[in-house]
This record gives sequence, structure tokens and C-alpha cells, in this order.
Amino acid sequence: MASMALITPYFAENRLRILVGMLSLILVDILQLVVPLVIKWAIDDLTLLRAAPGDMAVYALAIAAIAVLIGLFRYVWRICLLGTSRRVEEGLRDRLFAHLQTLSAAYFDRTRTGDLMAHATNDIQQIRMAAGMGLVALNDAVVMGTAAVGFMLAIDPALTGIVLIPMPMIAFGTRFFSRRMHRRYQSVQASFSTLTEAVRERMAGIRLIKAHNRKAAELEQVRAASQAYVAENLKLVKVTGAFFPMMTLFTNLSMALVLVYGGRQTILLTLTPGDFVAFISYLALLTWPMMALGWVTNLIQRGRASLDRVQAILSVGPEIRSPAPCTPLPAGGAAIVFEQVGFAYRDAAGAPGAPALEGIDLEIAPGAVLGIVGPPGSGKSTLAGLIPRLYDPSAGRLRIGGVDAREVCLEELRRRIAVMPQEPFLFSGTIRDNIAFGDPAVSAERLAEAVREAELTETVRGFPQGFDTVVGERGVMLSGGQKQRVALARCLLAGAPVLVLDDPISQVDFATGAAIVSHLRRRAGSHTLVIVSHRISAVRFADRIVVVEEGRITHAGRHEELLQASRYYADTCRLQEMEESYDADGLRRL
Repeated sequence: MASMALITPYFAENRLRILVGMLSLILVDILQLVVPLVIKWAIDDLTLLRAAPGDMAVYALAIAAIAVLIGLFRYVWRICLLGTSRRVEEGLRDRLFAHLQTLSAAYFDRTRTGDLMAHATNDIQQIRMAAGMGLVALNDAVVMGTAAVGFMLAIDPALTGIVLIPMPMIAFGTRFFSRRMHRRYQSVQASFSTLTEAVRERMAGIRLIKAHNRKAAELEQVRAASQAYVAENLKLVKVTGAFFPMMTLFTNLSMALVLVYGGRQTILLTLTPGDFVAFISYLALLTWPMMALGWVTNLIQRGRASLDRVQAILSVGPEIRSPAPCTPLPAGGAAIVFEQVGFAYRDAAGAPGAPALEGIDLEIAPGAVLGIVGPPGSGKSTLAGLIPRLYDPSAGRLRIGGVDAREVCLEELRRRIAVMPQEPFLFSGTIRDNIAFGDPAVSAERLAEAVREAELTETVRGFPQGFDTVVGERGVMLSGGQKQRVALARCLLAGAPVLVLDDPISQVDFATGAAIVSHLRRRAGSHTLVIVSHRISAVRFADRIVVVEEGRITHAGRHEELLQASRYYADTCRLQEMEESYDADGLRRL
């Protein structure tokens, strides 16, 4: 029941709306119970030959008036109760997304996007249904069911006792099936997450699938996930498929008992025809509460399974968080110091893997430029990711301005550091939105300056809509180099004193890369620059360059020193100079 605490605050917040809705729902139930009384009076007047010519019109008008009131109050309860369930849905989805944003990068390393999408869509929808129609069905099962039995007892207690004989079997069957439904719903929701991830992944990679003619193979993968989802649903149907017919069987059995014993009493005139018809009408009204009991069990079990899944996410705390109290960073520039830092990524079970970094000792002075080079997979990006605390060291510590980074307010730390990731990510909006990150306060002058430093000005001018060009999902309308420069402009626009740039020129030509490096050099001194790059030309001007190999710093120094000290650095530099010279010769021939 701990997961039920997720929705109780929304019920408390909307208690007045819920109260009005419940009162309207109860009035609808009461009015529905009055209709059989009117019919009873009309039939008794007809069978006893005491009905006046205008009496039937009065009864008809009474039923019409009741129908109008039922319609009015039904509108009110639907607005109040179903509206509240929509507010529960909105609040839970917002809370889930807000919580996900607090979780550390490591959580998303081991959690599939499809799972999170399923939680934010299907699970939240099931909770909304349970909080809305589940509440309505529960009310009908209790209020209308109790009232209908009361009216039946008033007509004939003995007959009521007979028709209620099958009812305990309904309660027993509900208890028997509800536990099984809960387990099945959890399996169905988990399977839906897998299917969502399979479809999402292939839609994101649809161009690659088409280019490699993998349509049949990938369709088979989605079909397998879809079949697994259907199989889990069929297991659920075996439970619900037995549960709902059981409810119908027992309610119809009660109707058969009424016809046998109630019909006999009517023939013997111990029960008036009006009472007999009214009794059947109340039994028909009782059928819905009995069905509602099954439906509400179905809805609640679905909602409970989804609540458990959402609760499982909300119970995960961020591995990286701001301490209480925080230690403020010193004003002005702050040195960044790695002291025997080690780091290892964790697998899906949370167990640490092989070390990605070991024994890192490094100091970056305020306003200095640090270059980080090394072969692929050596730990360069991991090292850069520790600076804004995307991850925390597994060993050693990182100090910023003399303060352990774990003691600094996370928001303040990240305000001072702008990060450009190795894989640039663009949202599906415009170029302006992606560079400004949706901030309407960014001036045209600042935007133009960031675009100029990222060597993106001519590219933007080349689009008919300029800055208002829509880049499409993940920037699909732009080339790799254009996306990289948009991401760089976003980072430069942030105005943070520390810039962490992961391979900022890897996807642009040498001339454009050289121009970008020239702009970055002008920021040296006023900004601390940490540049990770496979291209030596991007870090040649750095105050210090470190070579990272197999998670360790093997060499450190200026460009000229590393040419002598590091074989990897010297060989890489020589090969890249040959490549640049070859490209330059080719351009001259053109």
C-alpha cells in the first residue's frame, strides 16, 4: 500500500471537487433507484384498474424529469471525478519527469529509454483509469448495490434472501482472481516496456535500417517483442476471461431465481405485478454493481501494478546530489584538481566493472587551457565528465577551488561549467531554440557572437529560414559537422567560466576546425578550457596536454615536449599533419 501514497496528495488537493463529484454520483444512483418505484406505481394502477386518464402522463413526466436530473448530475460527476483523475495523471507525469531529471547519468546508462517511456505513458494512464473510473465503479458497487438490496428487502425480504444466495461466491471469486490479475498486469506492463523500447530504437535508426536493407530482420525483432507482449496479455486474459463470466453467471443465476420464486408469488397474488417488475428492475440495477465490482477489481489491479512500477522509479535516489549544507565556490576563477582519481562504470546490477580511470593526478589552473588526447576508449571523455559531476570518482577526489566537488552545490557547480558532449544532441525545434536552449532572454548580439565563434554564420545564412530553420528529430536535417557546431555554439553562449569541450572539431573540415580553434584561443585566460580531441591541432596551443592511455595519464606537457616524450602523440601528430597536407594539396589542385 506504500505506492498508494503517490496519489493521496492529489486526492487531498482536489477534495472539494471529489466531494461534489461523489455527491452528484450518489444522487444519480438514488434517482436511478426511484425509476423502478414510478414504474411499480404505474403497473399497480393499471393492473388494479384504478389509473385515471392523466395518471400515465404524470408518471411519464416524472420519469422524464428524473432522466433530465440524471443527465445533469452525471455531467457534474464526470467533470469532477474524471477531471480529478486527469489532474492525478498530470501531476504524476510531471513528478516522474522532474524526478528523472534529478537522477544521475549512471541511472540512464543502465535503464532503457523504452522502459521510461512506458512508465510515463501507459503506466500513468492505468493509474488515471483506476483513480477515475475505478472510483466511480467502487461507489456504484457500494452505494447502488446497498440501496438496491435495501429496496428489494422492502418489497420482499424472503425473495431477497433467495436471490442473494450466489453473492458470496462473487466475493470469494473476486478475492481468488485479484491476486493473480495483479501479477499478470505487472508482467504485461514489463512486456509493454520492452515492446516500446524495440519500436523506439528502430524508429530512431530507421535510416540505417533502410540503408543496410535490414527491414525484414528488424521487423522480425519487433514482431518477436510484439508476440511476447501478446503472449503476456493472453495469460492475463485467461484470468480475466474466467473472472468476468463468473460475475455474469452468478448475477444471471439470481435473475433465474427471481423468475421462479417471484413469478410463483405473483401468480398466487402474494406479490403484486408492480412489486414483481420493480424487484426485477432493482435486481437489474444490482447487476451493474456486481459487474462494477469485477471491473473495479480489474482497474485497481491494473492501477496498483502501474503504481508499483512508478514507485520503483521514484524510490531511486540520485547518486549525485547537492550536500546539505553546500559549500559555496570562491568568487572568480577556481582551480580544478584531480587527486588520485579512479572511476569504474557499473553494470545493470550495480556492480562495478573494469576501471575506466586509475590514479589520475591533474591540476588545471584558472584560465588555463588543458588538452586531453589518447586512443579511442582510453578514458578521455570519462575524465572530462567528472568535472561537472556527471559522475563521481570511485576513488580519490576532485577539488574545485580548494573544495571537494561533492561538497559544492550541484546547481552552482554546473552553472560555472558548460559542457559540449562528444555526441552532439539537438532537439527537434529550430536552430535558434537549440543554441539558446529555449531561453527567450538571449539577445540577438550574444546569439550572433556564439554562432560566429562556432563558424556557423554562413551555414545559418544559407538556410531560407535562417535561425528559424527546424532541424528535425535529433537534428536530422543537418549534417554531422553542422550539428556539432550548433552544439558548440550552445556551449559558448552559456557564458560559463569553465568550458569542457569533447571533440569539438571532429566532424568539420580542417579549415573550419582551424578557424574554430582560433576563436577558442581568444578565450584562453578569461575562461578555463578543457578540450578533449583526437585532432592534435585542436589542443596544440594548450598550456598543458595530457596523454591518456588505458585509463592512466602516461605523459603530460606542452606540444613540443610531447613530440619528444610520447610515441603515441608524436605518431598521431605526424599522421594528421600528412593528412592535412594531402587535403591542402588537393584543394590547391581544385
